[in-house]
Amino acid sequence: MELKEQAPATTLARKLGDTAHVSGLAIRLARLSGAGDRLPEWLLKIAVERGAKHYQREFDPSLPPDNPVISDEEIGVALCLGQMPDEPWLIRAAAQLLSSPRVDPQRLARLAEMERVEPVLLHIAAACAQMGEALEPWAILRRQLHPRRTVRTDALPHWTRFAILPGLTRDGYAPPQWLMRRE
Repeated sequence: MELKEQAPATTLARKLGDTAHVSGLAIRLARLSGAGDRLPEWLLKIAVERGAKHYQREFDPSLPPDNPVISDEEIGVALCLGQMPDEPWLIRAAAQLLSSPRVDPQRLARLAEMERVEPVLLHIAAACAQMGEALEPWAILRRQLHPRRTVRTDALPHWTRFAILPGLTRDGYAPPQWLMRRE
């Protein structure tokens, strides 16, 4: 028998210099949604359907439909899991989905700790703060979450990727606008 060397799939955890843990949330969502090994694609589809419209695209019609039993907090945290593919738009879609007054910051913080995504959510929260925004749930997460460890800042999307930067317009300079969920 000959073993062929395969390049390991690049995961978010690998890019952050971490090891992805086996996520109970991912296992549960893959089962509840019916998406199985297509969970990342399904999560993005559901985030877009629930309001992360900036990431709208054509999705495979064979992907399972939304399951209202799964909370927005669970979708957002799952998009940031270390075992997810290293695709920046997953994190950016999570940021837009979670930028909503309907998100429960306490539940989000608890899930973030359980699933070890505090560095990612704190990175998003810091990006929101850099824009001078005191939006929830990001302001509460900045106060409540404590990172397990610091990640490379170049491994996650730049703060400008969570915003619309209109710049100079006909009416003068327009400041950056945080990408809020469309409800």
